[in-house]
Amino acid sequence: MDLVFAARRQFFKPIARALPRISDKNALRILDLAQRFDSTGKYDNVINGLKDIYSGKGSGLQLIRRIEQELSPNSREKLIVNLMLNTMLSDQIKQGYKKKHGVEPPFFFVISPTMRCNLRCTGCYAGNYSKKDDLPHDVFDRLLNEARDMGIYFITISGGEPFIREDLLDMFEKYNDMYFQVYTNGTLIDKKLAKRLARLGNVAPAISIDGFEKETDNRRGKGTYKRVLQAMDHLRAEGVMFGFSCVPTRHTINLLSRERFVDHLIDRGCMFGWIFHYIPVGLKPDVKLMATPEQRSEFRDRIDALRHRKAIFIGDFWNDGIYSAGCISGAKRYFHINVHGDVEPCVFFHFAVDNIKNKPLKDCLNSDFFKAIRREQKSIENRFTPCLIIDNPALLRKVCTECKAHATHPGADALLKQSIVRKHLDAYSKTMAEVTEEKWLAYKDLGWVKRIQEKDAELCAAKP
Repeated sequence: MDLVFAARRQFFKPIARALPRISDKNALRILDLAQRFDSTGKYDNVINGLKDIYSGKGSGLQLIRRIEQELSPNSREKLIVNLMLNTMLSDQIKQGYKKKHGVEPPFFFVISPTMRCNLRCTGCYAGNYSKKDDLPHDVFDRLLNEARDMGIYFITISGGEPFIREDLLDMFEKYNDMYFQVYTNGTLIDKKLAKRLARLGNVAPAISIDGFEKETDNRRGKGTYKRVLQAMDHLRAEGVMFGFSCVPTRHTINLLSRERFVDHLIDRGCMFGWIFHYIPVGLKPDVKLMATPEQRSEFRDRIDALRHRKAIFIGDFWNDGIYSAGCISGAKRYFHINVHGDVEPCVFFHFAVDNIKNKPLKDCLNSDFFKAIRREQKSIENRFTPCLIIDNPALLRKVCTECKAHATHPGADALLKQSIVRKHLDAYSKTMAEVTEEKWLAYKDLGWVKRIQEKDAELCAAKP
């Protein structure tokens, strides 16, 4: 471990532990101190956001109080120390890695160590897989070790259903100074598993839900909704950090942005939520399930209003480009390693040129494929249309053709070859640009948007 990082962590750890319980005035003083230690200014937006929270702006302070009151002491400490403190203090490690290898490690990445699943949900890109298809244990272990060496302390686990994998919890225990988010259908989370997660403290399940009982069971199978609520009850009883994930379609998008739905999930104990709009990827892509551009735009505004009033963090993956400086794929801020070891730009972008089994991670991050993606990201001005897949499909086709990227999943090449999908996305992206143009022009001149754009330009720059 880097000695400077270790020393700084020891200094800040007791302060970070106390942060949820101290007065708002003292919290602001601590954040001023953290800002002085952040010599690069990379975390200015995060720190300034926390300052706004402790100044009483928005609903963030309510969420902090929930963290203080509802999480177990161990879960609370791991959230603060592993996710927040380690991530911030590891910036010096990342800068050293950049000088040595010519590539700055992203904030996080996603690993799908298994694609096995006990459910068969409509529209899911997971298909029929067996245990022999799992990412080998030694490769999984090496990836986490490489990540930590690079200063990456936050890892998201996807699938399939990750909790099917027998060595998953042992891996979380081995890397107990890192923080893991796990996308799960929730049906395997019983009392025993909830207790183990509470002992670990460094795992936050994101449980899939598609609305209330009717909507969830229609997509995931009868009885799934009740099992999901039971899983939430088990996690809440043990004080485990958890949230939800949902996939709005043309038919469910209005329900999923209603106040009563969000209130329901807060009441069940969710502290965060991730929204992934349905897009036509996977085994049987269906463009008719996609929300319209008008629906998506309206949904963005409704979710934005809700998260400023509710004690929950909500991320809207395709709609939050103004906060994330546009598309974050291609190792600008994240990437995905699938079950076969293919290094993909994004969890939904099922194309690759490299495989982690025969190439070091640092080389994969700086591949010509990822460089091309970061180059094209710079050309996307409208942050309300950030995605290469659905908002800029011509750019996706360009980089895949230019870099000879191969499809990594059955049905993935529909984005390139299936005329119905191509025509729909071309028309969709054109309309989306028209629907959002006025709002983007209003946003782009705001000072904080300009600051994010400046940092974004640096991250997008092709590295040597």
